[in-house]
Amino acid sequence: MRKKRVVITGLGVISPVGTGKNKFWESLLKGVSGIDHITRFDTNGFSSKIAGEVKDFEPDKYIEKKEIKRLDRFTQFAVSASKMAIEDAKLNLNDTDPNRAGVIVGSGIGGSETWEQQHINLVKKGPRRVSPFFVPMIISNMASGQVEVRAF
Repeated sequence: MRKKRVVITGLGVISPVGTGKNKFWESLLKGVSGIDHITRFDTNGFSSKIAGEVKDFEPDKYIEKKEIKRLDRFTQFAVSASKMAIEDAKLNLNDTDPNRAGVIVGSGIGGSETWEQQHINLVKKGPRRVSPFFVPMIISNMASGQVEVRAF
């Protein structure tokens, strides 16, 4: 029986301490904390006011502008980090056997930002204002599916 091997050849990082493997690594070496006051939503009424937010992420560096609004932020992270990893590996996908490559993305909940925004749209503006992309944007396997489609 042939032993199966997995080789990691490239890295892509989007994190609260930096986007890109170099900025991420430099921040780790300097002991930079990614924990700060929450800025993405109003924290009134919440006991916690701090979190590890990604603040320096620019999705249009990796995803076409018209497509950004169709992807929840967690999927934008996955697609962008995958593109970084492919670039870091100097991988030519035209020379890669698709049967020997795979995508693994972990997500516990999916598109929570989209879920919240579409709920607000429903309550304030009615059902016709809910995005037709709502369900595809919130399912947790959307990240791996979009990585496969957009990065590979």
